Amino acid sequence: MRLLLCPVLLWAIYTITFLMAVAAPGNPFTQTERNLPPEVQRAIEAQYQADNNWAFYWDYLGQLFNPLDAIHGDGPLIDLGPSWQYRDWTCNQIVFSALPVSLGLGLTAMFLATFFGVPIGVISAVKRNSWFDYTSLALALIGISLPTFVTGTALLILFAVVLQWLPVGGWGNLSQLLLPALTLSLPFMAYIARLTRLGMLDVLDSDYIRTARAKGLSKSKVIWKHALKNAALPVLSYLGPATARALTGSFVIESIFNIPGLGQHFVAGVLNLDRGMILATVLVYSTVIVLFSLLVDLAYAVVDPRINLEGK
Repeated sequence: MRLLLCPVLLWAIYTITFLMAVAAPGNPFTQTERNLPPEVQRAIEAQYQADNNWAFYWDYLGQLFNPLDAIHGDGPLIDLGPSWQYRDWTCNQIVFSALPVSLGLGLTAMFLATFFGVPIGVISAVKRNSWFDYTSLALALIGISLPTFVTGTALLILFAVVLQWLPVGGWGNLSQLLLPALTLSLPFMAYIARLTRLGMLDVLDSDYIRTARAKGLSKSKVIWKHALKNAALPVLSYLGPATARALTGSFVIESIFNIPGLGQHFVAGVLNLDRGMILATVLVYSTVIVLFSLLVDLAYAVVDPRINLEGK
């Protein structure tokens, strides 16, 4: 049922984005530095349907998904249309050249956030009210509160300028990935640590954990095998939208570290009033968010078979 609702949700997102883009005055053809003759400007606007918003709306929607054309080799399966600003490029070319960069950055950030956040939360719960617990809670609060442009700038100055351990920016090797991925992961890591701690505190006092201890199981097996499995449900619920946010909300990090990801094209599309680029990036971002939400539902059913995917 949820899978069938995905196209409806994406259509609603497309419509709202289109209306917001139409509400912005002007377009790249009216903001050109060259003084085009009126008839030339009208011809260009007619070519891209900038002069007829609703014709653009329906034509864009009709050409977006073309399974028959893709089967017969007459066109791509997904056609995001032309870019209004970069007229030698289609939105497909721009998006699918930049999307792997944003995906690599976001997935690396979420791997770091989960890899460090979950153990920190578990240890904090096991050693509640200890110096480690208080320190991790304080650092988590700082990580959640500080915006990424602040932490990114601070880490850039420390590791790239002062210590000179890592490059200032760019893209292409592991050393250029590490600093932006770490910056992007910090707020997610802090939140995962807090969720894991809260989940573990609830689970550690439950009856089945006391039963497992009474049977003589080792402390590490009780914590990491039995307790963590149920304590991870809130973390799984958070990981879906968090991963989507990491994949689609990294344009600030991309700007700070000069990374050629999709976020920069979204910002450029908004600044240039490039309707085609705005719709393309928003639809790609929205699809990623919807897909990760579905993956979380499936992960829920794997971790806890009592959860019914049909919602009954």
